[in-house]
Amino acid sequence: MSDLGIKFLGTGDAFGHGGRLQTCILLEDGNARVLLDCGASAMISLHRYLINPNSIEAVLLTHLHGDHFGGLPFFILDAQLHSKRELPLTIAGPAGTGPKLSQAMECMFPGSSKVQRKFVTRLEELEPGQTWRYKDIEVTAYEVVHASGAPALALRINWGGKIIAYTGDSQWTETLVPLAQNADLLIAEAYFYEKPIKYHLSYRTLREHLPELQAKKLVLTHMSQDMLDRLPEAGEIAAEDGMELKI
Repeated sequence: MSDLGIKFLGTGDAFGHGGRLQTCILLEDGNARVLLDCGASAMISLHRYLINPNSIEAVLLTHLHGDHFGGLPFFILDAQLHSKRELPLTIAGPAGTGPKLSQAMECMFPGSSKVQRKFVTRLEELEPGQTWRYKDIEVTAYEVVHASGAPALALRINWGGKIIAYTGDSQWTETLVPLAQNADLLIAEAYFYEKPIKYHLSYRTLREHLPELQAKKLVLTHMSQDMLDRLPEAGEIAAEDGMELKI
């Protein structure tokens, strides 16, 4: 069984606290590359860390906020106009991803959503409680609590027997328990250290529930300045832009 590589291309919140780029995580096993979320700064991340955008086969989205999916219009237009993509691109996200993507493209680059592309774009909707398959990757979606104009999801990814659980953005909800059970890696939002913020997970709340989650390894991400300032108190592994892991 080959190692599964994780590279954190963007670990910041929506507002760039700590100078961090927005959410974008690369998963790869040597045969395929997939992005987990694609925040508005994703193209900057890809170029900064020398990742060829044309090598990305699929993008998995947790929800439709700009810091998690706002990079897609730039990704698609770069593929069309500059990098001359030929490889099909699969985009899988919550219900409404297709119309929201078209709206975002039309807002930023009028007419761009209607241009005939030189590569196939496949749009898939992830249904809560259902498992979607792409090649040898299984993605199980769990609905979470985060107002974003469409169902917000946490994702459990089984790639060659390696399990990555990713909370996306959400306040505490019991669906995070089956999401994380026995995962090799739990990537969890820790927006504030202890302050309760609606629709977001604080580190204190996460820590209180860690015995239930039972993940083998935890990495924190999507942190505000409050959380960044208090990371030494947490004592957990915190993602940084450019950080790499293997499981």
